Amino acid sequence: MPEQATTQHSDVKRPPADLAIVGGYVVPVVGDAIAWGTVLVRDGVIVAVGSDVAVPADVPVIEARGRWVLPGFIDAHSHIGVHEEGNGWAGADGSELSGPNMAGVRALDAINIEDIAFTEALAGGVTAAVVKPGSGNPIGGQTVAIKTGGGGSVDAQVIRHAVSVKSALGENPKQVYGDRKQLPSTRMGIALVIRQALLDAQDYVARRDRAAADGTVFARDLAKDALAQVLSGELLWDQHVHRHDDIATALRLADEFGLKLVLNHGTEAHKHAAELAARDIPVIYGPILSSRSKVEVREASVDNLVTLAAAGVRVALTTDHPVVPMGQLNLQAAVAVRAGLPWQTAIEAMTVRAAEIARIDDRVGTLAPGLDADIVLWSGDPLDVQSRVERVYIGGREVYSERAAR
Repeated sequence: MPEQATTQHSDVKRPPADLAIVGGYVVPVVGDAIAWGTVLVRDGVIVAVGSDVAVPADVPVIEARGRWVLPGFIDAHSHIGVHEEGNGWAGADGSELSGPNMAGVRALDAINIEDIAFTEALAGGVTAAVVKPGSGNPIGGQTVAIKTGGGGSVDAQVIRHAVSVKSALGENPKQVYGDRKQLPSTRMGIALVIRQALLDAQDYVARRDRAAADGTVFARDLAKDALAQVLSGELLWDQHVHRHDDIATALRLADEFGLKLVLNHGTEAHKHAAELAARDIPVIYGPILSSRSKVEVREASVDNLVTLAAAGVRVALTTDHPVVPMGQLNLQAAVAVRAGLPWQTAIEAMTVRAAEIARIDDRVGTLAPGLDADIVLWSGDPLDVQSRVERVYIGGREVYSERAAR
């Protein structure tokens, strides 16, 4: 039978692979591109990248002449697997709307790894994604960084179990709870819910520490445990936000509680560009290939992303899958380059910057020794809309082949 272009689904954990990809135009992202380059992989990890790498006789060779070789792309904000393709309400598990503070829930517990979107992500060169709860709640839950294939189960594909706690300001929670005539029904109410939850978490930490010192029993609370990790900086604070005034609120809350803030979407973040750059607060921008579907995104423009990057703000890209299919992440970057974003910045926004922001750059994001061998062979420049993904490797094993997909 021919090889299937799909993620592998097996309970057996296969050993990682050895291979050498030779003769391609290697773009490591950090550092200069290498014509006629080689990427050597041992046990699923990159061990050498260069133009004069010696390939051991026992290592299988993949000829990449005429191909561009890049690290797999990373979608820094998605709902893949929790908002399943073609399943309607049955596959809609991204937002637990039974209460405004759902810090205790985990996106990991809702991901269907057999969602067809994972195969389409691989076909678009995306090998990793940060999966987040939706934005219906002021506090939506915990996010997770995963590979988009190659593991056989969602747990085997986890890169980092908890990246952040997702929070939302603006229209979405206002509409959800306003329609119910309950708190929060205004922007003031949303900020109140978040502020009170963080204050309660501070009190929880103090009581927990006293109980530990006294050797007494302490009743655990999963939501407060998660927020305690936010307060300590162990988890990021992923803030869904569009409008400039909501961004000001996000900055205010970050200052009050010492949060490690990451802005998600950032439609009007360009209005705060100088401050964001000075404070090194990153923006996961987008989605770009979508309509202005609500009031707070009426100023949406790819030009705003260009302004942010020019001001020195670290930027990554989001498809907000399924808003934009994850496999079109590179097309969003191409549109940004057409608008004036430097090519290198666009590539970094899908690789090293996304990895840095999610704190998974010790595993993915560049072609460098010691990192996972998540490698994509393109027919040409990935920001040329005519270029195709031909082969994808995760952990040194092929998980997608254009030939098999035909």
